Amino acid sequence: MKVEFFRHSLGKDEKDSLLETLDGLFLTTGPKTRQFEKEFSHYLGVNHTVGLSSCSTGLFFTLKAWGIGAGDQVIVPAMTFIATANAVLIGGAEVMFCDVDKETALIDLNMVEDLLKWNQKVKVVLPVHLYGQMVDMKSLRELADRYHVKILEDSAHCIEGERDGIKPGHLGDAAAFSFYATKNVTCGEGGAVVSNDTQLTDRLRILRLHGMSKSAIDRHVKYNHWDMEVLGYKGNMYDIEAALLLPQLPKIERQWQRREKICRQYENAFDKVGIDFPRTLPGVKSARHLFTIWAPQGKRDAFLEYLQQQEIGVAVNYRAVHLRTYYRETFGFKPSDFPIAEEIGERTLSIPLYPRLEDREVDYVIDKVIEAKEKLD
Repeated sequence: MKVEFFRHSLGKDEKDSLLETLDGLFLTTGPKTRQFEKEFSHYLGVNHTVGLSSCSTGLFFTLKAWGIGAGDQVIVPAMTFIATANAVLIGGAEVMFCDVDKETALIDLNMVEDLLKWNQKVKVVLPVHLYGQMVDMKSLRELADRYHVKILEDSAHCIEGERDGIKPGHLGDAAAFSFYATKNVTCGEGGAVVSNDTQLTDRLRILRLHGMSKSAIDRHVKYNHWDMEVLGYKGNMYDIEAALLLPQLPKIERQWQRREKICRQYENAFDKVGIDFPRTLPGVKSARHLFTIWAPQGKRDAFLEYLQQQEIGVAVNYRAVHLRTYYRETFGFKPSDFPIAEEIGERTLSIPLYPRLEDREVDYVIDKVIEAKEKLD
């Protein structure tokens, strides 16, 4: 049996919405984008959403809007996708890597506090809600307020997540989301930043379109001259993307329930045979974006190869950022700098997780993962 790593759930509703947009006037940032921004804000319970070209763009633009650059430092977990750290460097600031918790792979808040105590150059903490489980935002907010730093949440995995009644964007100063091809809500590419800070989101709307004071939709009914107020970039969401996203919003919870059921099946089966995986803490609603297992030390690649031989799609999310060639050669990072992130990076292996996964496919994946463990023990 062949089980793809991911299959999207886009269907008739999304096709109809896209065709409606193609028959309309706006293909670029227009009424569909504005509608998506309004409905996404309502779903999350925040004041503002700014549609962008990617989560990476959102991280970069937010840091620029805050004036973060040369001489400033941003705390980033060493276990994340490279885009989290890259956004800091592209903006001219310095990455301060932080190790992660060994049970959840989320940023270690004790280490965050240690970094904040002695380093006044830190201006932002950039937590990652990895795999869909939220960082303890109440504790992080308290730390941020005590040391007068901002919080920018990397919520690329975490549209549906909740912790202590808190959703992404509630306690952070801003939160960035991804609508990449494999995300729980997708338009192929695309992203957004949400915030309750009107001044920030107004700034982001200007930065996403070259620094122009008026967008195309603002000039549509009656032409008005625009000005270039700041040096901006090109990173706007457009109506074709928004048309694909809008029909998915009412389906978010139903799709999540299916992923949650699959994850519970995985967890119950793997617990019985001693296969380890990141733990979802009690009382936390994980968005269930990825399901990863932690292979025995030194056997991850053998696990990968065996599952691929069984025609099961797999991925690695992620290897520790600081040990990628660019970071090692540019900044001198070395093994043992962040040992927990490094261990997870050497053991982690993602298996299929998406609503279209059939029960028989879930059973097949479980059987083959257990079989791989037995063969490699």
